[in-house]
Amino acid sequence: MANPYRGEVTLVVDGAPRVMRLTLGALAELEARLNCDSLLDLISRFENGTFRVRDLIGLLTAGLSGGGWHISEADLVGRRIDGGPLAAAQAAARLLKLTFTLPDDEPDARS
Repeated sequence: MANPYRGEVTLVVDGAPRVMRLTLGALAELEARLNCDSLLDLISRFENGTFRVRDLIGLLTAGLSGGGWHISEADLVGRRIDGGPLAAAQAAARLLKLTFTLPDDEPDARS
């Protein structure tokens, strides 16, 4: 079960719930993988809806790695994410939000 106070979000992959979390190591990996000028650049892409599929896959892979499930981007692409691309994008956006806001700023942090 994901703990939003730790910045965790659940993503269901191939029917199995997986916890995602952006640790410092996962964030460094993500920044290098996506060749971002900064993490703020990536965050603004998600806030503005201008993210690319590559951004989404990279963020999900980094979050899964930070949550303890080490999977490659190529392997993740071949898996089924429950809810499809929309659910994947929503989980990624929530992961970013929980990582960079305080729990009190998140209205549904207790759910």
